[in-house]
Amino acid sequence: MIRFFKSTAFKIFAVVSAALLAGSVFALFSRSGSSPLTSAVSFVFGPITRASTYVAAKFEDLPISFKSSSALAVEVDELEDKVDSLMEQLVDYEQVKHKNEFYQEFLELKEEHSDYEFAEAAIVGRDAADKLGYFTLNKGSLNGISKDDPVIYGEYLVGVVESVTPTQCTVSTILNPKVNVSAYEVRTRDLGYVTSSVALAREGHCQMPGLSSSTAVTAGGIVCTSGVGGKFPRDLIIGTIVDIVDGTVDISASAIIKPGVDFSNITDVFVITSFDGQTVTE
Repeated sequence: MIRFFKSTAFKIFAVVSAALLAGSVFALFSRSGSSPLTSAVSFVFGPITRASTYVAAKFEDLPISFKSSSALAVEVDELEDKVDSLMEQLVDYEQVKHKNEFYQEFLELKEEHSDYEFAEAAIVGRDAADKLGYFTLNKGSLNGISKDDPVIYGEYLVGVVESVTPTQCTVSTILNPKVNVSAYEVRTRDLGYVTSSVALAREGHCQMPGLSSSTAVTAGGIVCTSGVGGKFPRDLIIGTIVDIVDGTVDISASAIIKPGVDFSNITDVFVITSFDGQTVTE
C-alpha cells in the first residue's frame, strides 16, 4: 500500500484530482459573479455580519438616548441652578418662619405690657469659647438703648446691656456672675435673687441662693423677675429649677436654674428701653 502512494501513477492521479477540484470551485465562483477571495471571505465572515446586524437592530428598538458630554454638562448646570434656587427659597422660608415666631412672642408681651418700649436688635458678635454669655448687638444709643436696659427673647429674660456705643451695645447674660436679678418662685412666692458662678455658667446654669433649708421650692418650679429695684420689669421668666442644693457655709439652700433661653442659639432679641417703674442709670 505504501508503495502505491509513492508510485508515479498515484502522483499523477492526485494532480489531476486537484486540478479538477480547482476547476469546479472556479466554475462555481465564476457563476456567482464573485472572485474566489471575496466568496471565501463572505463564507467565513457571513455569520458574524448577520449576528452584528441582528444586535444593531435590537439596540435600535431600545429607548436609549446617547448624548454628548457637552449636552450632559449643560443639563447638570441647569439642575445645580435649580438646587441652588430651592436652597435659597428654603433659607428664606426658615428666616420668615423664625421672624414670625419671634414677633408673635413679642406681640403677646407688648399686649400684656403696653408701657414697654422696645428696640429690636440682632446679635452680630459672639465668642463661642465664652461660657458667660457675652454678645454684641447691632443697635446702640442712637436707637434709644442705654446701659442696664433689660434684654429679652419673647417673655424670657436674656440679660442686661453692659456697655453702649452709638451703633452697638454689649450684653451680659444671666449666666454672668456680675448680673444679679431680683426674683421669685411662682408657686411658693419665695423671694430672692438670681446670679451665677463660673462653674455654674460652664454647665449653662444659674442659681437662686439664700433660700431657707426648709423651703417648699422644688425642681420644676418657675423663677421670674420680681421687679424689685427697678432694673428689670416684673414677671419676665428667668428659667426652670432643676435641683435644690444645700448651702456650703450655712443652713440655707440654693435653687439651681436652667435659663429659659439657649443663649448660644438665639440670633435676635429685644431691648426694653423703657418701662413703668424703671430706675434710670446715669
